[in-house]
Amino acid sequence: MHARDPEVPVPHAADALAHADDLADFVASSPSSFHAAAEVARRLADAGFTALREDEPWPDQPGGRFVVVRDGAVLAWIVPGGATAATGVRIFGAHSDSPGFKLKPRPTTGRLGWLQAGVEIYGGPLLNSWLDRELRLAGRLVLDDGSEVLAASGALLRLPQLAIHLDREVNDRLALDRQGHTQPVWGLGEADSADLLAELADAAGVDAARIRGYDVVTADAARGAVFGRDDVFFAAGRLDDLASVHAGAGALTAAADGYDADHIAMLAVFDHEEVGSGTRSGAAGPFLADVLERIRLALGADREQQLRAFAASWCVSSDVGHAVHPNYPEKHDPVVQPRLGEGPILKINANQRYATDAVGAAAWNGWCAAAGVASQEFVSNNAVPCGSTIGPITATRLGIRTVDVGIPILSMHSARELAGVADLWSLARVAEAYFRS
Repeated sequence: MHARDPEVPVPHAADALAHADDLADFVASSPSSFHAAAEVARRLADAGFTALREDEPWPDQPGGRFVVVRDGAVLAWIVPGGATAATGVRIFGAHSDSPGFKLKPRPTTGRLGWLQAGVEIYGGPLLNSWLDRELRLAGRLVLDDGSEVLAASGALLRLPQLAIHLDREVNDRLALDRQGHTQPVWGLGEADSADLLAELADAAGVDAARIRGYDVVTADAARGAVFGRDDVFFAAGRLDDLASVHAGAGALTAAADGYDADHIAMLAVFDHEEVGSGTRSGAAGPFLADVLERIRLALGADREQQLRAFAASWCVSSDVGHAVHPNYPEKHDPVVQPRLGEGPILKINANQRYATDAVGAAAWNGWCAAAGVASQEFVSNNAVPCGSTIGPITATRLGIRTVDVGIPILSMHSARELAGVADLWSLARVAEAYFRS
């Protein structure tokens, strides 16, 4: 079993708890990928970063910049004063979306006196975890003039489970029909006398008649919470992957103060990772490559210098991984078993489902040492299929050396996931060391 390195200090409890409390605020402000991108942008602006538009010229001076124009994706970076056309970039990558449910067209449905929401399953959620909890709706509304408005309701919906009296074998097996059993209730009445979108329009302060399009998802309505003996646990919705987005955004804003490293620091937050990343705002799309090219052009780079810069660059792809589960140890590797509270994880897969190699492992361990943080490894049990991340996609598209990392959690893809308070704080510290070192 993995044991903490006695030479590496435990993160200061007060700092770790403050970080978890701020993460709870961040998750509450980020019920959709669009809200997450907007919240990152707000924090960057508060830290003095300059907002850029893709359809306008970009400055060539050093400093912090960000661009939020592609749906739920946001890119931010710091160009140091001594940057040249061939200066490398250090990217901290994460994603803003999470598995759940997305509103279908004509979402106001219902029967037998119940108002229901017509939803489609997004990604691979743990369906039963969404039962019997209060849910909110959140996303963007596109109006008749082409403008976009963010909207989020309070606790509005619920997926009620069938009582055990009506299904005596439910504890032996629970099989949810993906269409018939996943339409949440949100009121009483007949569908032709109600309008679910009007609820969101009211929350956004717009006329529902002006809505011409929408991208709206469900999210857990409960706030993130610290609990457990000695306050070691943190539970919240969308930790996959808002925990990494929050860590990266905090690290970049912290590094901006007196930033003088020999590389460009960048935060890359992509949308649609949970459905394959193959969109204009996903990691497989052109967003990152386009922004990197524009940064290079502003520095006067020719094609050779751009390629030299790629060769001198790194990408840390940060996403969650599986902590060893005490009730299902047979699902994990018998030796490599990450634990909550023992540090971020280095994710390794022989078939390159993760982009980590020996060079990346050595670099990651060096950044952890620089931050004074312990690290663990994650590898799948050979009998259990391994997931993937934005890491291999970024490495393939750009040829940048990439390493896959993250934090260990339980209940991955649940409506409410479980992390270690110390690990969340440690990831942010390593991210800052990565940017600064």
